[in-house]
Amino acid sequence: MSIALQDTFVRDLPELAVRWQAEQAPNPTLLVLNEPLAGELGLDPAWLRSPEGLGLLAGTEVPAGATPVAQAYAGHQFGGFVPRLGDGRALLLGELADADGRVRDLHLKGSGRTPFARGGDGLAAVGPMLREYVISEAMHALGIPTTRSLAVVATGRPVYRDTELPGAVLARVASSHLRVGSFQYASLVAGHTGDLGVLRRVADYAIARHHPDAADGDQPYRALLEAVTEVQADLIAQWMLVGFVHGVMNTDNMTISGETIDYGPCAFMEAFDPQTVFSSIDSMGRYAYGNQPAIALWNLARFAEALLPLFAEDPEDTETAVAMAEESLGRFRTRYEQRWADGIRAKLGIPGAAAEQADALVADLLGQMQQSRVDHTSFYRRLAAAARGDAEPVRGEFVDLVAFDAWLARWRELGPDPAAMDAVNPIYIPRNHLVEEALTAATDGELGPLRALLDAVRSPFEERPGLQRYAEPGREEFSAGFRTFCGT
Repeated sequence: MSIALQDTFVRDLPELAVRWQAEQAPNPTLLVLNEPLAGELGLDPAWLRSPEGLGLLAGTEVPAGATPVAQAYAGHQFGGFVPRLGDGRALLLGELADADGRVRDLHLKGSGRTPFARGGDGLAAVGPMLREYVISEAMHALGIPTTRSLAVVATGRPVYRDTELPGAVLARVASSHLRVGSFQYASLVAGHTGDLGVLRRVADYAIARHHPDAADGDQPYRALLEAVTEVQADLIAQWMLVGFVHGVMNTDNMTISGETIDYGPCAFMEAFDPQTVFSSIDSMGRYAYGNQPAIALWNLARFAEALLPLFAEDPEDTETAVAMAEESLGRFRTRYEQRWADGIRAKLGIPGAAAEQADALVADLLGQMQQSRVDHTSFYRRLAAAARGDAEPVRGEFVDLVAFDAWLARWRELGPDPAAMDAVNPIYIPRNHLVEEALTAATDGELGPLRALLDAVRSPFEERPGLQRYAEPGREEFSAGFRTFCGT
């Protein structure tokens, strides 16, 4: 079949792109293919399994007329600014329209060194690429905006980390790969040249592709900031409600579209604790579970700084621009708190509860959950059973039974709806021990555990016989020492 990939990014924003080619894959082998997503994109799964299709998925056979590029961007990494990051091991193959007419990026990860590699080998191992596949599919099934994984192809080339590992390439699909770091880079270019043209074009591109309503405002670039602020507030609230810990919330990992991107050292929290950290490189807990809303706002402030020259009629009028940005950023907390409040009341089955009453109930509950190290996911399903009359399973989770029984009585007075609770509280998430089990097996060539895990997490709200182990947290000794790695 023939595939026509558009190249709007490189044509409109050549300053943010370096034309490049993927490295050859000695023996490409398909490990997993997302057939439903392929269908959405108008791609024939049978063709994708062919040698030509595998060449596309590995980046070694590019359709005629396509222009693969490594994207340039800057970023704050753990709070420190790096002016030149970019796709060190990734390539944007181009854009294509899905069945609904939406433009989507087709992007590779692990396709080899680029000029942005900064000493890295540009490659990826099977395990981290399958991690992104599993967790992005789980997030999609949970209804959380995310980049999607189309396929993982083993390259036949070894990758050297602490040991020799089999190499792989991930084919990723996204609304775009524009990120806060893209604007930071464009702002630097504008500052060096004294010409705001590239910054304005990046903003116009983002507006046209993701937030077209902003173009109709009196101040479209300020409207862009507000639109991105709102979609990010919504996204972070959804992360928090399911216990997702991204692990590396650098500004180059925050999208303008509002999609979750870059599943490196991510994981799902089990025992409830706002200080939960999984990433092996986050020694100070900057990106801990409970810090995620504040970090998102910090990142958005960096986005606003990059946009400042476009806010006021006079680019030198920074006082006016800063005042506008601060007012717009104020939307984040209001939006986030409302989305979180709506979400947690839904999880408790009391969406219509009065705010003051519900807030006190939630604060008390979270304190007790932290004290007793209650599993964040299974708790809400067991609580739904309590709403149906069987409170013993959930009561068994708590150390201070007197306090929890008092809380339970207050909650029951609000008439919780257990069916509504089950509709929003997943029973199956990518449990950390099961993810590690599946990735270890896949690295050794056994894909059965991966397929079983994918089957569970793709229908997260429907309890099914035979899947009990996918609903239970890992052993405490495993969870206490669990650490994730970025894979580079």
